[in-house]
Amino acid sequence: MSRILIADDQADVLAALRLLLKGEHHNIATASSPAGVLKIVETEDLDLVLIDLNYARDTTSGSEGLELLPRIQVLDPTLPVIVMTAWGSVDIAVEAMRRGARDFIQKPWDNARLLAIVRTQIELAQALRRGQQLEAENLALRDGVSENLPRVIAQSPAMKAVLKVVERIGPADANVLITGENGTGKEVVARSLHAVSSRAAKPLVSVNASALAEGLFESELFGHVRGAFTDAKTDRVGRFELADGGTLFLDEISNVPLNLQPKLLRVLETGEFERVGSSKTHRVNVRVLSATNADLKHDVAEGKFRQDLMFRLNTVEIHLPPLRDRREDIEALADHFLRLHRDRYRRGRMDFTLQALEALRAYSWPGNVRELDHVVERAVLMSSGNMVTAMDLALQTSPAAQFSARLEEMSLEDAERLLIKKALARFEGNANRAAEALGLSRSALYRRLQKYGLS
Repeated sequence: MSRILIADDQADVLAALRLLLKGEHHNIATASSPAGVLKIVETEDLDLVLIDLNYARDTTSGSEGLELLPRIQVLDPTLPVIVMTAWGSVDIAVEAMRRGARDFIQKPWDNARLLAIVRTQIELAQALRRGQQLEAENLALRDGVSENLPRVIAQSPAMKAVLKVVERIGPADANVLITGENGTGKEVVARSLHAVSSRAAKPLVSVNASALAEGLFESELFGHVRGAFTDAKTDRVGRFELADGGTLFLDEISNVPLNLQPKLLRVLETGEFERVGSSKTHRVNVRVLSATNADLKHDVAEGKFRQDLMFRLNTVEIHLPPLRDRREDIEALADHFLRLHRDRYRRGRMDFTLQALEALRAYSWPGNVRELDHVVERAVLMSSGNMVTAMDLALQTSPAAQFSARLEEMSLEDAERLLIKKALARFEGNANRAAEALGLSRSALYRRLQKYGLS
């Protein structure tokens, strides 16, 4: 049951709203002044506040309510506030939204619209708070973890199982192979493993094997001495030395050239290596985490990857599920990325509409979490208001899904006009067939054609 605070200086308004909202099984608190509102917000857990903008009967400026809005936001930034007034204007509505209101209702209100707005805002606020709670819970996998631990968002059973493995093996020095499709968050898990290990105070050094030319791979991993090759004008320390005492993360491990795999196997087994162009043996103490989206067993069978190296890399294997198999995490991840990007681009408060959340949940996410991050970033940039819509997300869904999302963002009249136009186009202007398809009488269709200026 949701807890709603209603604030108005007229007892009959409070009584009417209390009766209406109690019928929707909400728990109601009331206040008759801005001071009363602040007292309740300070002391009670609320899901929504519905406030009048005017409390002094001799004013219609809305200044009291407008001044109250930012004070509520200071006390609880996630609490949705809907404003109402009998003296509504576009300017007051815009100013109220600018100061933090989620929506605007003019008296006398339409019951159905008011209930729909209340329901929508409570659901959006609950989603935001769930995301923040998950973010806080996953900030540290165990007590004593570094404050810089990557944020692993996990509400789905599949990802909770992954976190349990991370908690169990993170403190050990075992090499870990992280598998999964591109964009599933393999590097984030690697950073989490490092953060909960005894090496957390030491460096985590990353190298992407697919981004290195074969001729530079050995030098990148093991370093080189001056004169080792044409461009080697100075000595260079390799990634293994940089990670000494800490962790080395080898991403896209399947791309390590076959002729260099024996050297990688040697350093994993003995901790010993030589820089390119030198015979001096160096020794390091490094934990190796690796990741791949390839099937290493298949590569071993085809002779593209050494079996003994694969065994050395995957003392423990962690498989990350694709985002389509962990849909319970989509909303929390989207909220997380929305907060990151709205802060990055200084957009202020932003939330998803219900239709946008439904579109996020329905999409197949072939690019996984990385694609979700990019989609939300683009939506933050493209959105013209403080609500991200399904259209802002611009997901490449089926034509039917796009049409459905478009309808959901429209007013009733706009949706009706669009449906009539599509029906007429489908039947090449035949009004009788269009009326039959729409479930209307011919006269009813003609009335609507006249109303919307359609021919």
